[in-house]
Amino acid sequence: MAKIEIYTTPLCGYCSRAKSLLERKGAAYEETDLTVTPGARDIMIKRAGGLRTVPQIFIDGKHIGGSDDLQLLERNGQLDPLLA
Repeated sequence: MAKIEIYTTPLCGYCSRAKSLLERKGAAYEETDLTVTPGARDIMIKRAGGLRTVPQIFIDGKHIGGSDDLQLLERNGQLDPLLA
C-alpha cells in the first residue's frame, strides 16, 4: 500500500472530508496536525510548492494537493491506482 501523508488542522472541514475518503478506501495515512507539530507548517509549505492551505496531501512523496484534488482523482478513477 502507498505511503500517504496529510497535513491538517483541527476543525478543518476539508481535512475531515479528505480523511473520510481515505478511510472509506481503507487507506492508512500519517496525519500531521500543524497546530501541535513545531515547524510542520514550514515543511508543508516547502513540500507543497508554497501552498499554505490545509489539507495538503502526499502519496508516496508526490504532492497530490488538497481535498478537492483528492476528490477529483477519485471521480476520475485515478485514486485507486495511486493507493495500490
